[in-house]
Amino acid sequence: MAVDDECKLKFLELKSKRNYRFIIFKIEEQQVIVEKVGSPHESYEDFTNSLPTNECRYAVFDFDFTTDENCQKSKIFFIAWAPDTSKVRAKMVYASSKDRFKRELEGIQVELQATDPSEMSFDIIKARAI
Repeated sequence: MAVDDECKLKFLELKSKRNYRFIIFKIEEQQVIVEKVGSPHESYEDFTNSLPTNECRYAVFDFDFTTDENCQKSKIFFIAWAPDTSKVRAKMVYASSKDRFKRELEGIQVELQATDPSEMSFDIIKARAI
């Protein structure tokens, strides 16, 4: 599976410049490409609404939070989205390519796999970040 250079470039911009809140990646013609980027002002809800309900995707989300000690922190989540309603072949392709793709994105701190929106609710993200 090839990875389009734009994937790494956008991820570096998210990580170092914080130009984006999230990036959604799609596999198309044996290659991972950038499908959508979210501006820094977009919310977690905007991100989850951007994921298709019946197709697999990879996504990166930059989660800002405040610790119990009142420190501002941020963690970069890698989310493998594979809804139960997506095609079996697509789920297999995304599952088999995930680790290789994830290695291309240095700096991911938390990985999450979700087959249903409830598996990546805001509360779950927050709990995994701390």
